[in-house]
Amino acid sequence: MTPAELSLFLVRLLAGTGVFLVGVHLLTANIEQLATGKIRELFGRTADKRLVNVGIGAAATALIQSSGVTTVLIVGFVNVGVMNLYQAAAMIMGANIGTTVTAQIAALSAFPITTYIQVLVFVGILLSMAGKRDTVKKTGLILAGLGLIFIGLNLMSDAMKASRDAVQAIFETVHNPLLLFLLGIFLTAIVQSSSATTSVIIAMSVAGLTVGSGGNEVLYIILGTNIGSCVTALMSSATAGTNARRAGLIHLMFNTLGSVLFFVILALWPTFMADTFRRWFPALATQIAMFHTFFNVACTVMFLPFCGAFVRVSELLIREKKAEEPLSFLDERMLSSSSLAIAQLEKELLRLSDTAMEAFRTGFRSFQTRDRSLIAPTQELIERTGGISQGMVGYMIRLSAKSKVAEERSITNLHSNLGDIMRIAEIADNCTKYTQKAMDQELVFSETVQEDLTRMAGRVEALYQLTKRAILEKDQALLPQVAAVEDEIDAMRKELIDGHIRRLNAGECRAESSGVFINLVSNLERLGDHLT
Repeated sequence: MTPAELSLFLVRLLAGTGVFLVGVHLLTANIEQLATGKIRELFGRTADKRLVNVGIGAAATALIQSSGVTTVLIVGFVNVGVMNLYQAAAMIMGANIGTTVTAQIAALSAFPITTYIQVLVFVGILLSMAGKRDTVKKTGLILAGLGLIFIGLNLMSDAMKASRDAVQAIFETVHNPLLLFLLGIFLTAIVQSSSATTSVIIAMSVAGLTVGSGGNEVLYIILGTNIGSCVTALMSSATAGTNARRAGLIHLMFNTLGSVLFFVILALWPTFMADTFRRWFPALATQIAMFHTFFNVACTVMFLPFCGAFVRVSELLIREKKAEEPLSFLDERMLSSSSLAIAQLEKELLRLSDTAMEAFRTGFRSFQTRDRSLIAPTQELIERTGGISQGMVGYMIRLSAKSKVAEERSITNLHSNLGDIMRIAEIADNCTKYTQKAMDQELVFSETVQEDLTRMAGRVEALYQLTKRAILEKDQALLPQVAAVEDEIDAMRKELIDGHIRRLNAGECRAESSGVFINLVSNLERLGDHLT
């Protein structure tokens, strides 16, 4: 092969690979956006049953056509404490099975029918351009992506066919199993997709090219791709919490152990390919795709009973930090799926409301007990609400950039709720100011006043618990009860102020305490409004 021929071959091969990867990206990104509700529903069914979690991992990956995306989402769930390591281990095994669907699609390129599938690029782009609804546009892009996958595979096969003798001469000389195994790891680590590497190998087979003597050699590359695919999850978990890094390590251990085990089996059984898949399936492309599926299913069946052992080893190798940062439900990995990100924002909103209410309780207690030492803890809680709020606002801004109209409405509602919760923190701050004023000016409040304030604060607390329950249980039947308690609080404000005026007239209360008392009662009433 002359330098000019080599250059032309590389250009054609890289062009085909590029078209294939663009097709995979279009397919994955748009299926993920369309199926985001289904993905959320799947992950919402996370259970303690291992087979169920394997099924969830496999279904989610088959749905979005990317084990990398699924594994990154799993790492994200572990990082925010939504999923434990035992559940994650089983889901990762399932994701490995789901990712073989891409190779099965690529194997179809060995059949003539795929020539007609390429027209989907035109149909899809036309649909995307003409469609007015977001769903129609994304469906068009999915079809275009599928068509581009087969065009890319054909371009790669044609490039290899044009230089078949020269390329075959190179690959015939490679017999070393370890070298082929490392080649699979290296190529997959670069493109961060085992499906892409496997599909290139399938394109070679469609062009009539074989690796080595045409025996088990090609399977060593497939085994290597399985380890190389761990790079995405490892990179994703590198800056995350302890359990997220453990999830990334479990993914690496599972894939490495399975690949090494099959490496040994293939080395001891040189005619494995000839005795099994070559006998069962006529096309080499189908043989490779079927081995890829068989390998991942077999590894899952073998290692699923040992999920606990994988978790324990990961805990031994990655020790718990002495001081973990406070739990946050927000994780950048979730931004790839709007529905999942919104679900995490809702959880973070409840964490924020709990923090704001704790600030109020502490501030109100400082007033009741005339304890200045409670002011500093109240301020710390108020600052924490500010930090959580800022994190949520930034997260929502980034999420809005990739959300659909319906999801944008949910984000707008979250912004509105965020404002109400921050008003609660402001009321907590007001309580500390009333404490300081009461103590500095030596204001005295009667026992009746203290009892009235405690009673009203108790109704506010009851309202918060009822509101939180309505949100968590998504129970609209509780809303009339919420409204009834708020009406109670509104009535108490008038009742308490009227009572205070009567006591002032009777000389039972001091006039100088009126400002603090009336403002505090008004703040409690406002707190009820914001909760509702």
